[in-house]
Amino acid sequence: MGSNAIVEVTDANFDADVLKSEQPVLVDFWATWCGPCRAIAPVLEALERDGAGRVKVAKVNVDEEPALAGRYQIQSIPTILFVKAGRVVDKVIGAVPRAMLDAKIQKALSA
Repeated sequence: MGSNAIVEVTDANFDADVLKSEQPVLVDFWATWCGPCRAIAPVLEALERDGAGRVKVAKVNVDEEPALAGRYQIQSIPTILFVKAGRVVDKVIGAVPRAMLDAKIQKALSA
């Protein structure tokens, strides 16, 4: 992956882009009307930019992908799942500081 861009994920490409990813994936479940979701977006963009290919960042719009939100029992947004080797290894609910996300990424990388 040379592009280093946040991937918009849908039900159609979730398995390929997230579950079968070679690298850990941070999946942000969000919506356009959600203030905290918009607040954390620049943090996620920075993580993608600074991650240098160690971690992939993907976004799922819960309004457009209700089946995916249901599959992962997303009840409040933003919810960020940490997926490694096809398994959810960690989860954060709400707009949290970057330091917490960095710590969770480190944990996922070493899991």
